[in-house]
Amino acid sequence: MGRKASGTPALDGPLVGAVVGLLGLGVVMVLSASAAIAAHEFGDPFFYAKRQLLFAVLGLMAFGVTSKVELVRWKPFARPGYALALLLLGIVLIPGIGDVRGGARSWIGIGAFSIQPAEVAKLALIVFLAAWLERKGGRVTAFGRGFVPPLLYAGLMFGLIMLQPDLGTGTVLLASAVVMMFAAGVRLLHLALFGLAGMAGFLALVLAAPYRVARIVAYLDPWQDPLGAGYQTIQSLLAIGPGGLLGLGLGMSRQKYAYLPEPYNDFIFSITAEELGFVGAMLVLALFGVVVWRGVVAALRAPDAFSAFVAVGVTAMVAVQVLINIGVVVGLLPVTGITLPLFSAGGSSLVIVLAGLGMVHSVLRHRLPV
Repeated sequence: MGRKASGTPALDGPLVGAVVGLLGLGVVMVLSASAAIAAHEFGDPFFYAKRQLLFAVLGLMAFGVTSKVELVRWKPFARPGYALALLLLGIVLIPGIGDVRGGARSWIGIGAFSIQPAEVAKLALIVFLAAWLERKGGRVTAFGRGFVPPLLYAGLMFGLIMLQPDLGTGTVLLASAVVMMFAAGVRLLHLALFGLAGMAGFLALVLAAPYRVARIVAYLDPWQDPLGAGYQTIQSLLAIGPGGLLGLGLGMSRQKYAYLPEPYNDFIFSITAEELGFVGAMLVLALFGVVVWRGVVAALRAPDAFSAFVAVGVTAMVAVQVLINIGVVVGLLPVTGITLPLFSAGGSSLVIVLAGLGMVHSVLRHRLPV
């Protein structure tokens, strides 16, 4: 690993290698999974792949910028960033401004592009909470002044995201905040009480929306409604099963031809397992494992508390999203609409994740010696 004259690592090979590997393989799989759909919709089989490549380049530029800047320099932007994210979460709910896709008003169109404020909010909350937790120090063990405020900050964003509604993204945001609070030293009793309250709240959210109830029922037994609520889970499993050890071959998926919804997005891992088999699927998971490993190293060897908390938050954000997506495609979790970071077709989500991982890379570049 190369080093600058100052002794600061020029780059962290494992993290950069894993990120580039996931992006490269992701573009290939987006092309494979979307070519037929893109040809039908746009007359260009490369439409989604070219779009993915464009956002991957933009994301790598964001990665480069955030990795070059020492993380403490972002601290003054913590409060303005949080406020801006709240503003965007409010604006997207306004009819005529927020675009509705898949039943959720989650996007703001800007010319030929669109941004998803909830994705911006995830990173903004991480930076904001990192600054807040560092400032509070040991006082986070107190219930009223240490435990409740960060939950309120995260809960406000969660509530706005649920108005879209987008339970999957809201869950990732809230889980990232809880992991950061745990790392900061919040009492386990407080977290346990929050967990019980969260389970009750989750149940209430499910019961409040018939489509969520249908998803839970389909999760328990997808064959009760194979053409309705259980359809996606069944088709995903039918894609994974035939893949075997080495897969059917790149481009040879059958399920991507109008059987499996969102084959280049939410269920791209299913197509990967079908075409590249168990070996290809495990390669993807191994690359994500490297990303999480380097995130943990960054948190443990960060030069200051703020940097450590940012590393924890970004790593948790990626890890939770991966776990939920994989859990959904293999039938272990109800369908949530969560994409696979760095891999699924995405725009603002891809750029935000790469910007966050650039921050982790910055911590690794300025980490304390062993």
